[in-house]
Amino acid sequence: MTVKATAVSGRNPSGRSAGIIALDIIIAILAIEALYYAFFINEDKLLQGATGVIAGIFIVVWLAVKWRPKWKSASQAAVITRLVMIDEEGERLKEWYIDGETSLLIGKSSSRSDVDVDLSDAEYASIISLQHAVLNHSKGIWYLEDLDSTNGVGLRKYNNSVITRIDNEQSYRIDSGDLIVIANTRLLVK
Repeated sequence: MTVKATAVSGRNPSGRSAGIIALDIIIAILAIEALYYAFFINEDKLLQGATGVIAGIFIVVWLAVKWRPKWKSASQAAVITRLVMIDEEGERLKEWYIDGETSLLIGKSSSRSDVDVDLSDAEYASIISLQHAVLNHSKGIWYLEDLDSTNGVGLRKYNNSVITRIDNEQSYRIDSGDLIVIANTRLLVK
């Protein structure tokens, strides 16, 4: 069993394209012009009141969308199809499609053994063990386990900013959006 890896080019880590950002700027400019017309050029109080109500509703809806909870249901979090190796700026370097797999060995391939997620070309490959960690899939959920590696395995949950080193040979649930750190090599779970 070998998982195919593909190299990918850099992309905006926020996930917003330049076209969407340009559209947001155009909408903001048009809204400012409409408000300027309604309150500084126009003298009709009814139009000013209606514009104020519409602007207030728009601002409330925009704030609700902008700051909605980043909460995911258990079923959404369990859907994992790939691992993405990213650099320190969040740029994608390599991907492994893992949908349909049941167990994945993470480490470095050598002449004696192969691993499923080969990190031998990673920047910090020298501190990655040959068999560093394993991902196991059971009943629709992925679990991560450190295989008593020399430099350890870190895990940052999708709703947390802290990377925690996991204990050896103990299983940890992995969800979409989590970040696995294999001796400074970062794997984003998607």
